[in-house]
Amino acid sequence: MIKFEYRANDQKGVALEGIVEADSSDAALDALKDRGYTVISLEEKPETLASREIPFFNKIPIKAIVVFSRQFSVLMGAKVPLVQALKTVAHQTQHARLRTIILDLAGEVENGSPLSAAMSAHPNAFSPFFVNMVHSGESSGRLEEVLNYMADQMERDYDLMTKIRGAMTYPIFVIFGLTVVGFIMMVYVVPKLTASLQESGTELPWTTKLLIATSSFMSANLIPIIIALVAAAAAFRWWTSTEGGLRAWDRLKLYIPVFGPLLQRICLVRFTRSFGTMLSGGMDIPTCLDVTAEIVGNAHYRDLILETRREVTDGNSITTVFVKNKTMPSMVPQMMSVGEETGRLMEVLDKLTEFYSRELQNLVTNLVSAIEPLIMLVMGAAVGIMVAAIMLPMYQMATNM
Repeated sequence: MIKFEYRANDQKGVALEGIVEADSSDAALDALKDRGYTVISLEEKPETLASREIPFFNKIPIKAIVVFSRQFSVLMGAKVPLVQALKTVAHQTQHARLRTIILDLAGEVENGSPLSAAMSAHPNAFSPFFVNMVHSGESSGRLEEVLNYMADQMERDYDLMTKIRGAMTYPIFVIFGLTVVGFIMMVYVVPKLTASLQESGTELPWTTKLLIATSSFMSANLIPIIIALVAAAAAFRWWTSTEGGLRAWDRLKLYIPVFGPLLQRICLVRFTRSFGTMLSGGMDIPTCLDVTAEIVGNAHYRDLILETRREVTDGNSITTVFVKNKTMPSMVPQMMSVGEETGRLMEVLDKLTEFYSRELQNLVTNLVSAIEPLIMLVMGAAVGIMVAAIMLPMYQMATNM
């Protein structure tokens, strides 16, 4: 993807500056026109050292953005001038890279750039959702209100994702530990324990034979196995980096037993919360759908939302696509249809967010409760089989002497 710097006017005639990513200048121009922008200039952004850095290490932690949003909204509520508020928050920010970015924002705003345009130049810190919300606040004269609302929503989203990560840390850690220990046992420990059994000439049970065969194979082919695992991981990473592979994998994830419903609820909460937040900021529905599609975190749902955007642009209902898709719970299009007909769509989205947030928390709690005994059962079975495969032949040897 190539980055392009643009200058344009939105549908209300407000001047905008920012960065858009696309495969070509024509694609970038089409993307901006789809947003309803009148493009004044479009130039390819020169590659800098910062742009060549690994995005993972450039990414600003969400917690730092949440703290920035809260502090900034408080200062704006106290009627502190915009530039001074940015500089004050920068001096209070502990994250060094974010502090530099905020000071850069203050400089850009002081030079006459809109805050949203300045933020769009830092995609590793401010998502398209954040930038568009700030832009809506600037356009409507409700920047203080939008920032405060954004701070509340981001804190809720951060708290929810923190709970999910915390709940999943223990099972992931245990499974990883068991895998590593099992690999070490099969490669280094089992061959030494079974060497005397093979030399004795005693007829061995099938479990012992299977254990010895597996251990011998892993010991003899340790390097090829590691290379194959690395190659498989690299191939999977390449496949999911392609558009077709990402679509297929993101759709497949929704059907994985136990974890599929969890991922589905995460996407639904992101969609309803982001959509409702942007509507509250005064943005039009097509723009809200356009931005929400990019932050929902799943290519399958992204395609559904973009298809919905096209239906809305053509004058159809917002639920036309959702009601036909099996991965979208029927409750969502039904309630959104009621909200659309009664003019209370934003209120309906808030209710959906609240419902699926609670359901997501319950799913996580139940999943952790179910995984812990399941892990203990699998671990006990694996240890029991390994001990039986080794100790039973030894016991038979001892009784035959």
